[in-house]
Amino acid sequence: MASTSQRHDGRDGLSSALDTDIQVITRARDTSGIPPAQDAFDSAGALLTTIRDPMFNKQEYVDLGRLCAGVCRALDRGSKGRRLDEVSPLALEAIGELTTTVATIQREIVKLGKRNAASQVLHAKNDKDNIAAWSRDLNRILHIFSTELSIMLVADGHRNTSTGQGGAIDQHRTTQASVTLGESPPPPPRACFGRDELIVEIVGLTENLEPVALIGAGGIGKTSIALAVLHHDRVKDRFGDNRRFLRCDRFPPSYLHFLARISQVIGAGVANPEDLTPLRPFLSSREMILFLDNAESILDPQGADSQKIKAVVEELSRFENICLGITSRITTVPPHCNRPVVPTLSAESACDIFYAIYTNGGRSNVISDLLRQLDFHALSITLLATTAAQNMWDYDRLAKEWDARRVQVLQTPDKDSLAATIELSLGSPTFRQLVPPSEPHRPVPRSKFHRLAASPAFSKFIPSPILRKLDPSPIPPAIPPSARELLKVVAFFPQGIDEKNLDWLFPTTPNRKEIFDKFCVLSLTHRNNGFITMLAPIRDYLCPLDPESSPLLCATKDRYFTRLSAYLDPDEPGFREAEWIKSEDVNVEHLLDVFTSIDPGACEVWDVCCHFMDHLYWHKPRHTLLGPKIEGLPDGHQSKSNCLFKLSKLFGLIGNRAEAKRLLIHTLTLEREKGDDLWVARTLRFLCDVNRLLGLYTEGIQQAEEALEIYKRGRDTINQVQCLKQLAWLLRDDEQLDGAENAASRAIDLIPEKGQEYLLCESHRVLGNIYRDKGEKEKALDQFKTALRIASRFNWQDSLFWIHYSMAELFSSEGEFGTANTHVQQAKSHTVDDAYNLGRAVKLQARLRLRQHRLEEARSEVLAALEVFERLGAAKDAGDCREILQEIEQAIESQSISGKSDSST
Repeated sequence: MASTSQRHDGRDGLSSALDTDIQVITRARDTSGIPPAQDAFDSAGALLTTIRDPMFNKQEYVDLGRLCAGVCRALDRGSKGRRLDEVSPLALEAIGELTTTVATIQREIVKLGKRNAASQVLHAKNDKDNIAAWSRDLNRILHIFSTELSIMLVADGHRNTSTGQGGAIDQHRTTQASVTLGESPPPPPRACFGRDELIVEIVGLTENLEPVALIGAGGIGKTSIALAVLHHDRVKDRFGDNRRFLRCDRFPPSYLHFLARISQVIGAGVANPEDLTPLRPFLSSREMILFLDNAESILDPQGADSQKIKAVVEELSRFENICLGITSRITTVPPHCNRPVVPTLSAESACDIFYAIYTNGGRSNVISDLLRQLDFHALSITLLATTAAQNMWDYDRLAKEWDARRVQVLQTPDKDSLAATIELSLGSPTFRQLVPPSEPHRPVPRSKFHRLAASPAFSKFIPSPILRKLDPSPIPPAIPPSARELLKVVAFFPQGIDEKNLDWLFPTTPNRKEIFDKFCVLSLTHRNNGFITMLAPIRDYLCPLDPESSPLLCATKDRYFTRLSAYLDPDEPGFREAEWIKSEDVNVEHLLDVFTSIDPGACEVWDVCCHFMDHLYWHKPRHTLLGPKIEGLPDGHQSKSNCLFKLSKLFGLIGNRAEAKRLLIHTLTLEREKGDDLWVARTLRFLCDVNRLLGLYTEGIQQAEEALEIYKRGRDTINQVQCLKQLAWLLRDDEQLDGAENAASRAIDLIPEKGQEYLLCESHRVLGNIYRDKGEKEKALDQFKTALRIASRFNWQDSLFWIHYSMAELFSSEGEFGTANTHVQQAKSHTVDDAYNLGRAVKLQARLRLRQHRLEEARSEVLAALEVFERLGAAKDAGDCREILQEIEQAIESQSISGKSDSST
């Protein structure tokens, strides 16, 4: 531990530095002839005197005081020997802001000193945050003074030269100023992976002096591309030293500051131009290339001087001897600019960026997967590699950190972060204008997830003391809540938001279409296949940690739940309306996955899961990632048996019958324990159908008959028809054709004339297949045609598929291959978004080709069908395809042997 004398020496050193600064500020105040500057010096002196008090004599406060003194020195250099009328309006505005800012800081520090010791400990982190914010304000003012000072020196040099005044020192200063007026561009990036073709394209445009705008989200590499172009050999040959690069985010976005910076960067030597007129002679005198980097800072339509600045930029784009380049997140660039697309990086280029920074190991699939999750976003990859390298993480540790903290990993110890890049867009004037005028600003509430992230328990995931200081989810209070809430909803959904659904998803948001257009203008979102979506890193940053903390997201969830709850029946007119699930299934699945995790015990969300699986069953049969969660529910959960039942139907429809049977047996056990006969009968009915498709006819017949008895006791006519129809299928497949015909005929007789057209259609199709197997072709055709008329009237795609499929089998068995093939093609036309049925049709077509000895076509088709069934996990159908393939190979081999024999003869 340091001795008492050492601690006093440290304090004395800090006090001595502050004393020196106070003396400098006092002298500057006494010699200044500008009253506003005198006020600023007074405020600064009061602040440093307060900080000198032992209570505040700490390093962070002293650093703040030294920074304030540095600003005062810049002000002293710029104002010394000047009258009030010689100071630019912008400088006077900055001086006034300095006075106000310093006085505010001094008052706040005095308040801090009045707290007791316990309160000081409690608020230590907030104090550091406040000091950081004050430092940012002072740095911004210092930058303004530095800019204004350089302009004033240039003006002095020109004034002295024009009047012939000034000695050797003045002349030397003028010469030096004029040398530094033209600014060389920053050095090129070390590498610009994956952008070679784009750079060559832009170089070609620059050689023709055509204006170019690189537009896109922050961090995609626009600045690196621009610098690579400026340092390209062909551009150097064409423009020589007249290659200029102006960072538009490094000065206040005002018209006069913009003109002043243009004058400095291009070397025009015109101080404080009030418009472009004094710069035009210089601009017209030589060929040059000028890149305006981060131009969203000045081109934002809601900026105070946006119209004037826009007019200057447009004029610059029209000079015949100037190639104007722009990099911007915002799309409001001059209309005649070429806009080459900045594409997503390839996987290879993304890996090149990562391994150029992280050199601690060879290439790994772990990294490839992480970069894919980042949408190959250049800045995110750079930050990820830098963080991993500086913390010396191996690949496994990096993967664990990413899984635990996601986008929070994308911040380096130097405070470069993805968050800062995104917040820059969220702080733009256009974004701030998106809040409806009637809605007051209110801070975003801190949810229980935010409190958890800020807790000591969470800090174990943060390895570095520097990173441990970070707020896990910074929420700037100045961000308009309604606009940000909309972005949170977009970020939550993997697909984004379907643009056609804005009205029903956000009915209470005024001007919603215009707001989402503005999101795209700001490059916060982009359009993709009808959806408004985001790059993955932006999505990760904006997605709410606690979905329930977002009222708008919860309202969106409720609207999806209501839409899913619609009852689906092919006989009902609204059945087709549910086809919306085809395009939004991934979003809905993610929504359910998240909310079932938040409260697994709730019944409502699981009931909606059942509705979701019904939608998939009818309109987009596929596997669902909700399966393991459903099976993981306790057997006593009220919704488990119904969820298992719906899941089994999905597996059965896509051809995975063994899995469907396993789930149905589990369901049947749960229903028998409940003692609900109707639910038992429902499960038996579907279980017998699965057993039929598995070839277990005896077991299926027993289950169908048990279900039929239950429905008879309950006098449930419609479900009796369903059981009889299934019993007819089982008996037919078991070659008990008379019993099958009797069951199907009884089913048709029980169906009422109206209201059950779908059931009637299916029963006629069953009877048609039975007559086909009995060799009664005309009777079979009559049944198929009756079913076809009903299905065509209601446009039932699934029924139309199976009717044409059955008719194809009928004509194939009769040797009428041409007619059979026609029906196969018609069957395939009714397999929209139904991979399993398409596989069945292709498999049947392969059999037809085999019977016609068109062996190469047959092999090609059966291989396509096999690929479909293997992808769906339809083991029995995949086995059938392998048997057909074996027959085809044998036929090809026999044909080959026969051909050789004929040749020998």
